[in-house]
Amino acid sequence: MQVFLPRLPLGAPSRSLSSGPPPPRAPSRPGRSPNAKEEIRARVEGSENGGGQQRPGAHRQRQNIVWRNVVLMSLLHLGAVYSLALIPTAKPLTLLWAYFCFLLTALGVTAGAHRLWSHRSYKAKLPLRIFLAAANSMAFQNDIFEWARDHRVHHKYSETDADPHNARRGFFFSHIGWLFVRKHRDVIEKGSKLDFTDLLADPVVRFQRKYYKITVVLMCFMIPTLVPWCVWGESLWNSYFLASILRYTISLNITWLVNSAAHMYGNRPYDKHISPRQNPLVTLGAIGEGFHNYHHTFPFDYSASEFGLNFNPTTWFIDLMCWLGLATDRKRATKPMIEARKAKTGDGST
Repeated sequence: MQVFLPRLPLGAPSRSLSSGPPPPRAPSRPGRSPNAKEEIRARVEGSENGGGQQRPGAHRQRQNIVWRNVVLMSLLHLGAVYSLALIPTAKPLTLLWAYFCFLLTALGVTAGAHRLWSHRSYKAKLPLRIFLAAANSMAFQNDIFEWARDHRVHHKYSETDADPHNARRGFFFSHIGWLFVRKHRDVIEKGSKLDFTDLLADPVVRFQRKYYKITVVLMCFMIPTLVPWCVWGESLWNSYFLASILRYTISLNITWLVNSAAHMYGNRPYDKHISPRQNPLVTLGAIGEGFHNYHHTFPFDYSASEFGLNFNPTTWFIDLMCWLGLATDRKRATKPMIEARKAKTGDGST
């Protein structure tokens, strides 16, 4: 899984990692219309790479640091550290509210952007999709389209230069460092070849993308801050730093651990030839997303785990939505399929 920070004037860095204008589009030859894929690629390069030119024949891309992201993420984490000192002064209801907002944030990523829109591992009816889109805006990890787009690139080209947070480049890079530099050119070139039309076919995805800045201000900052202040009289200062800043920073880092720790530490019972691992600690923090060796082996499985409901609150939520009639068509790897794969490529662990 992955995290991409959007362009918002709220102290969080942009996933685009560049604020520069897109490069001018080369004119087409007379009498011929431009190639559609070339146009899409030009737009992607402009928005994602700032129009920077790569040195021809270079073996490795020069890493250009995006200082704006470094500064903003540093300030965000300093704010989170300061928030810890406010915990003893906060009302118990405020702490419970912050945790509740964290759970909503997590579901917007795990059940929404990840299992529903990235992998299409189940189907959700309109009310559920609206709820998950709102929760995804509370997560503030880029809009659904960009999150799912880049996550599909991550799966297609995992552990290569086309992987946005390639774990082979080290823990720091795969955790947060990839946000501090411009995308590798392979991410842009190979990502532009994948088909994402299904995402924009969903009106909920289109609406959230169009009004993303407004929904993030509302869901990630205003509602978490105003509810404790208005409902049970918490100070506005405590409400903002605990339910918004601290909650947001913790949710970011837990999601990033799926990119870093779950690609480096743990066993590989399903496929020992790939980097993703089974990491119980990440599973607990990321409400079920730490069964990563299984997930990369069977990415279509809605549970992202062989063990169903065990240690998997996201699966509990999806199953509840199915019971309520709001979700259908859950995809699952069969037991014979799992056992055959474990026998063929697993490392022998359980």
